[in-house]
Amino acid sequence: MMKLPWKAGIPMESTRFAEVRLQAIFDCCKWDFQVGDVATLANFPLLLNLETWRELARLAEKLASEIMAAEQEIVLRPRLLKGLSLPPMIEKIWQKPSIFQTLLPDVRVIRFDFHFTHDGWRISEANTDVPSGYIEATGFTGLVASHYSQTVPLGNPAAVLATAIRQSVGEGAHVALVHATAYTDDHQVMIYLAQHFQQVGLRTCLISPAQIYWEQGKIFSLNQHSLTPIDFLYRFFPAEWLPNLPKTCGWENLFGSVQIPQCNPTTALITQTKRFPLVWDELETKLPTWRSLLLETRDPREVSHLNDESWVLKPALGRMGEKIGILGVTEAEDWLKIYQNAQQHPEKWVAQRRFEPIPLLTVDGHFYPCIGVYTINGLASGAYGRLGRTPLIDGTAQDIAVLTQKC
Repeated sequence: MMKLPWKAGIPMESTRFAEVRLQAIFDCCKWDFQVGDVATLANFPLLLNLETWRELARLAEKLASEIMAAEQEIVLRPRLLKGLSLPPMIEKIWQKPSIFQTLLPDVRVIRFDFHFTHDGWRISEANTDVPSGYIEATGFTGLVASHYSQTVPLGNPAAVLATAIRQSVGEGAHVALVHATAYTDDHQVMIYLAQHFQQVGLRTCLISPAQIYWEQGKIFSLNQHSLTPIDFLYRFFPAEWLPNLPKTCGWENLFGSVQIPQCNPTTALITQTKRFPLVWDELETKLPTWRSLLLETRDPREVSHLNDESWVLKPALGRMGEKIGILGVTEAEDWLKIYQNAQQHPEKWVAQRRFEPIPLLTVDGHFYPCIGVYTINGLASGAYGRLGRTPLIDGTAQDIAVLTQKC
């Protein structure tokens, strides 16, 4: 019988968990603590043994090293951009490799989503552009750990990120946290991260990308007709959305020889697209870890039976599990729409071999865990846990604290 790498912790008593939830809301900006009638926070932790964490950290660091090398190669060989389903305006800008010759002190964050199967660990995707989960992986996880005396969190991605940015641009630097300000889910993350940035001596402002102003190659934030110079740009706004902005905000500069360090650089979009594996065979960069952990990925036109349970359909630039089609898991009506769209616009989709994750047994039944491992500048820095009632981890999944036993 296969030894499982985890177990479910004993659930917290209801009044104690209510206190944790209030602390998460008021101290950690976790405002989306409930969706409809479903609580978004699990009242028990996922306990990993230390050996498992070390293995996941090692794999994540190898994945990060390989993916960053692949990005550098692709941007210098722009013909490889064809077929990645990038927005045409972005692809056009990137047809000039010389724009990438400027080296800046960027900070790079990636989150790799791991699932445990009968064949060992597999990844479903890499969140290379604008990974989230900081509130849950840092704040909520820390609160839960304080109620389980023999456990510790597996890192602190928010604090590591703040320190990395300070090391990049220095104490007192002005960091703009650029996001879709109309979305509460995004705004809460930015407020939370801004607190961590301020704790390490950085100055912050929270702005929308439309408030960016460029003058003589330098970047400013525009607030109430006043301009404030920006030293570092933290972008929590998907790169593929930027072409939808007015040209007056100069979004194109973020894809060219921009003189501003960023997290993440917009080149992360190259590997954010699910069609990234379709160019692997043309790369000189070796991707042994990726090839061992990500199952076969193909253009839908290369698959004779897309409506087969052995394939998963994914939009090239989908996020948060949206519009992913798994026959027998996705609602029948939604599956039909996804299937038809993939047939009509195959260039915007991929078909990926399906894996069978092993469920976690809890007092409330079986759940399917997903462990997101952060790397910051190539080093494993924390874990973000989610639980789904089905193998599809989407916006309905619960957040769960991932802990390990104290040494």
